[in-house]
Amino acid sequence: MPDRPDDQTTATATAAPQSSIRGMAPATTGRGLEAITPQGKTSIADNVVAKIAGIAAREIDGVHELVPAGAGAAIAGLASRVTGGDTRSLGVNVEVGQQEAAIDLNMVVDYGVSIPQVAAAVRQNIINRVAAMTGLTVKEVNIAVTDLYFPEEQARQNQPRVQ
Repeated sequence: MPDRPDDQTTATATAAPQSSIRGMAPATTGRGLEAITPQGKTSIADNVVAKIAGIAAREIDGVHELVPAGAGAAIAGLASRVTGGDTRSLGVNVEVGQQEAAIDLNMVVDYGVSIPQVAAAVRQNIINRVAAMTGLTVKEVNIAVTDLYFPEEQARQNQPRVQ
């Protein structure tokens, strides 16, 4: 944000322009957003936006967890859990342009909650958090609810088979 009215901020993608996707400005290839001011340069990596979105989604009641999509992503997710890797962006995919971002996420919700209400709350929280922390406009948040979580099943799994 400019300190004075005469300061100008220019946001540019750090990668070579690609074809426009979803009406967005050219996307980056993982290097993120770059803002240049007379006082210096600020870069925001795509994985930072993904982590913000993942954390924002998990802040909503009714979201049990975010999960990766596809077999390869599931294996990568399992590996990061086993090795203690960072799972905050697990299940989140982002496209970051010069001024906008599009976010896709896969989640498991708690049984009994209103899925449309949870999805709307997740979408709004992601839009607010990403905008507040990065200055990007979130063009869309696509949510796939891939499963339901049943707490009573978890309780049964934690009980010993024999006593």
